[in-house]
Amino acid sequence: MAMEFSRVISPVKDMEIWTASSDGFSFVISYESRSGPGFHGHAGFVASWRPIDQNRSAIKIGGSPFKTLAEAEEACKAMLGHLRRKLEGE
Repeated sequence: MAMEFSRVISPVKDMEIWTASSDGFSFVISYESRSGPGFHGHAGFVASWRPIDQNRSAIKIGGSPFKTLAEAEEACKAMLGHLRRKLEGE
């Protein structure tokens, strides 16, 4: 199953969040900036993941923040590949 990100509609103007899920894992990408509406932090796209069926905090994907949304999406897909291999016992 291909993982496709969808933009989350937020009541906060200019807040940028995308979500996707696959194989029991949830992925979120958010845009952060030093100022303005939305999340504050180093400027860029921050990617994170967590298991869907467990109530636990998300884990930030290494390399975050990314310069582009496409880079963050690729990092999430690479993490999903790693998680799949781990589940399969490789």
